[in-house]
Amino acid sequence: MEQENHKIKAVSLLRSRICDPKFIFISESPESNYSKLKFMISSSVTEACNNSILLLGPRGSGKNAVLELTIQDLLQEYPDSVSVIRLNGLLHSDDISAFKEIARQLCMEHQLLFSKAASFDDNSQFMVAILKECGLAHKTVIFVLDEFHLFAQGKQRLLYSLLDAMQSITSQAVVLGISCRLDADQLLEKRVRSRFSHRKLLFLPPSIEDSQKLLMHILTLPIDSSFPHAYAVEFNRKVQNIIEDRRFKETLNKYLNVDSSVKHLLRFLFCAVSHMDLQTGFLSRENFEIAFTSIQRQPKLECLRNCSILELQILVCMKRLEVKEQSLCNFNSVMKEYISTLTSERYARHVCLRAFEHLIHRELICFTDNRGQSLSVEFRPVKLLISSAELHQGLRANTSCPPKLLKLMDREG
Repeated sequence: MEQENHKIKAVSLLRSRICDPKFIFISESPESNYSKLKFMISSSVTEACNNSILLLGPRGSGKNAVLELTIQDLLQEYPDSVSVIRLNGLLHSDDISAFKEIARQLCMEHQLLFSKAASFDDNSQFMVAILKECGLAHKTVIFVLDEFHLFAQGKQRLLYSLLDAMQSITSQAVVLGISCRLDADQLLEKRVRSRFSHRKLLFLPPSIEDSQKLLMHILTLPIDSSFPHAYAVEFNRKVQNIIEDRRFKETLNKYLNVDSSVKHLLRFLFCAVSHMDLQTGFLSRENFEIAFTSIQRQPKLECLRNCSILELQILVCMKRLEVKEQSLCNFNSVMKEYISTLTSERYARHVCLRAFEHLIHRELICFTDNRGQSLSVEFRPVKLLISSAELHQGLRANTSCPPKLLKLMDREG
């Protein structure tokens, strides 16, 4: 019973590590983005200066996670000297709603009465006045602008007002922009860019070597009283062997070729740990292969695997038309290609039409717009919803696919 307990405890520990941003992103290295960001914001708080910083990197690279950890630490260290205002470009990209949201959060923070009827100018003046009051009270206001590039559209009055207010000696604020666009700062107008601090932190996807180090960091059990010494040593040895295994590296490379972000890697890792055999209590390479297969499920490929020969023929004909730069077609043009391509064993027109409608229901093809709903299916323009690679893979996976059709597709590829 005690052996079962430490096996279950090991799985729980690994899962908690994968779900804990502190364990993943906090590093004592001064070169880590966490250390750099905390230093820059802490300096602004302690030295009573203004700052503006951009966190740039692809989605899932840890920008928000690192920022939240930094803000949590700052709120603990300076509970009376920091307040946080959060905006999102998806919700507040227009200036009126953005200033109203800033006024609302500032009123909540300072226990003031918020007026929904306040005008744009009222909210703008209120923000500037509060920033001055906070500066006099030695309190830093941190503005977090998620989806920063969306705020850089239009006249950029919000960004200009914020950065312009920060030029005053009396104000004390930090603007943090988060964006998946690496050129977000180039979207700024000249008047806004001149007031920007031009500090940027890049969150790049980890390399294969860094990914392997992260796996070891997460999957290695502590050699202490938490687990039996012999079990922890053997567990860590097996994890080391898996990560150094050539076939595991191939699986990891294939997975990271799709999306190399930290978020994507952690999802893969969580799935693998969830498949760990509790009878043996050890991870195996098969756990990672099962995780790879389950995450990489392709619904389109499953549909293609169950298609009839006629449906596959129609899809190949549509792909041929696409290669001929005729991406939009209708049933009649597909039938012309079908007749010219497949000279033998052709099906009747009404049978082909039923197969064509079946492909629409399976969502392998779709109508290009809804304007021609009064037209017959035969005349409405359609387009393919699968790529050449997916179709090729689906033909190979379909056991009833004729070799002639596969050769035809190979010739087109």
